[in-house]
Amino acid sequence: MVYSTNPDYQFEDQEQQIETLPPNRQKLTVSLDKKQRKGKKVTLIKGFIGTENDLKSLAKKLKSSCGVGGSSKDGEIIIQGDFREKVQTLLENEGFKVKISGG
Repeated sequence: MVYSTNPDYQFEDQEQQIETLPPNRQKLTVSLDKKQRKGKKVTLIKGFIGTENDLKSLAKKLKSSCGVGGSSKDGEIIIQGDFREKVQTLLENEGFKVKISGG
């Protein structure tokens, strides 16, 4: 909140809404992660650039296709279990550029 004694002052919101890039311009990284997860494996998708709603809808599509749970936040999607190849295929069919990283 900003306080001003100027009666003509107009508050301008500094945050800019990030627009979702088209899938063919996105470069996503798919990796297997088990750090800080009590030894359980998760498939981690990083590099998504876009709105939070688009991220959640992509995560929902991936989770339902794999038949497992997961979450999405801060440009990352977490899918429970090791589904790297399946996620890569699904994302490539959507038009994303996908790279598998890690072991």
